[in-house]
Amino acid sequence: MNITHFSWEFPPKIWGGLGTFASEITQKQVQLDHRVNVFTLNFENKLKPKEIWNNVHVFRPKTVELNDTLRLFSNNDVLSWGAQFQFFSDVINYNITSAYHFVQHVSKKQFFPDIIDGHDWLGIVGAIAAKNELKVPLIFHIHSTEFGRSLGGGSQTIKHIEFEGGRQADRIITVSNAMKQELIRLNYPKEKISVCWNGVDPEKYDSNHFSKKQIEDLRKKYNIKKDEIMLFFIGRLVTVKGIDKLVQAMPLVLQEFPKCKLIIIGVGDMKDMLFSLVKKLNIEDNVIIIPKFISEKDRILHYAASDIVILPSLYEPFGIVCTEAMSMGKPVVVGAVGTNGMREQVIPSGKNQCGFHVNPNKPDDIAWGVKQILKMDDLGKYLGLNGRKQVIKDFNWDVITKRTLEIYQETIS
Repeated sequence: MNITHFSWEFPPKIWGGLGTFASEITQKQVQLDHRVNVFTLNFENKLKPKEIWNNVHVFRPKTVELNDTLRLFSNNDVLSWGAQFQFFSDVINYNITSAYHFVQHVSKKQFFPDIIDGHDWLGIVGAIAAKNELKVPLIFHIHSTEFGRSLGGGSQTIKHIEFEGGRQADRIITVSNAMKQELIRLNYPKEKISVCWNGVDPEKYDSNHFSKKQIEDLRKKYNIKKDEIMLFFIGRLVTVKGIDKLVQAMPLVLQEFPKCKLIIIGVGDMKDMLFSLVKKLNIEDNVIIIPKFISEKDRILHYAASDIVILPSLYEPFGIVCTEAMSMGKPVVVGAVGTNGMREQVIPSGKNQCGFHVNPNKPDDIAWGVKQILKMDDLGKYLGLNGRKQVIKDFNWDVITKRTLEIYQETIS
């Protein structure tokens, strides 16, 4: 097949799970002898407008400044974004420019797509324009919704864009059964929706790649002594990730297990509040916040060095960090209320148990889940082994890519 993706994120600029998904799925599709094109953001117009990256044809059309022009006919919703209006302008700019260049490449017979895959509201506007111009089947790949990300609020404009994407798409792919149920509740056409989980590379995400010294050196960096436990959270420092509830849970954990240190890594608008909360709770010696984005290599090393990974998201359509932690053989404690794909990954009981489900709205329940693992003689090592087995069986990229291609083929047929 000749496949074209519209993805806001793509290497070298990755901010979250969408970018990770796009980079991994496209490489796997190429390895299976498909021609893959990606139209993505040219960040600050400083990247190459066209290149071949790991055999993927990447297009980053340069954009022009549309901010002031868009304000002339934008509605009150997006005008109320204030400084964030620039972000909306950039998204629309990227979509229009990408659709134009895509159609131009096709008209010059450089390639002709069999299918278009538009990812989230960030890429669906351009994908819809290309579909309508070229009469090519369209997949709307929904990784999350504005309703969910904002915990029920958010921008009506973005919601309209997302819903129109679902209406015009020939098929909708979403990332978990929990997300499928959310879309049905939001009145997306049920008959169009297929579920295909995200994945991880278990060869790359393998604790055996790191020496004992590498792990010891990282733990020393955080002053974690040999008899202390490293708890780990990685993700955006925003409300939906439940990070404030995790910090509030720490005093309850430390009452019973004082030799624990929680390492928090991520960026987001809750940073200052979290530092203040840690100080207020007098747990500065036990909670270390690193407010920055780290490389994938460093992220994998942190998983390897940790004892327990805690991800108490209030809303998590899939949760690729959970899959990564499981692949690294780590026991996990995850939020499992509402739209949360992590509960589809983590088996919470029985012989294949790999972690615990908790209510992420309740610090005492988060603390309960962490303490269940801390009480285990092996500190949950068998949970981690089960988690890695689960990843290899159901969440590796080969399985995910095969399922995605099957949906593509069904749509084309």
